[in-house]
Amino acid sequence: MISPKKTTVKAALQRPAVGAPRWYAASVFPGKEDVAERHLRLQGFHPFIPRCERTIRHARRVETRPAAYFPGYMFIALDVALQRWRSVNGTFGVRSLIIQGERPLPVPSGLVERFITLTGKDGLLDFSGGLTAGASVRILSGPFAEMIGRLDRLDPAGRARVLIAIMNGEIPVDLDSRELVAIA
Repeated sequence: MISPKKTTVKAALQRPAVGAPRWYAASVFPGKEDVAERHLRLQGFHPFIPRCERTIRHARRVETRPAAYFPGYMFIALDVALQRWRSVNGTFGVRSLIIQGERPLPVPSGLVERFITLTGKDGLLDFSGGLTAGASVRILSGPFAEMIGRLDRLDPAGRARVLIAIMNGEIPVDLDSRELVAIA
């Protein structure tokens, strides 16, 4: 029996599994991501839920708390040839695995691994990539490619506002933080 001890996300996901596991997506009931994750771990599966901070406003109160980046979905590492993957569908909190035909549909290779590398020690996704407000950045793609600007702000979802010097003024441009690289 597996004990329900809390472990870090990266340590739990780096355990070797039998065969060649792939990542699969599962649909979960609304707000039941944590319940489904706990029950899947108790069964010996290795689930992963990318999380970010969400601001929730209710009854004149505002609070920020971790929430699923993809509400209603989670990822599970499975070896469909060796593991009893159909039991995932009967797990409390899980609606079903995403199926194509009669087999689960694997997530594109590298996608979940990228989310795992972007996960910080606090268990939340960090899209900043080492960028800090006020730093000089170069834009890598798009209509402003190769231009230099100053990073004004960066939000947790990975959107960045860059101030670019154009026509004797600074023009704010909203970009994806992956399109930026910090310069010295």
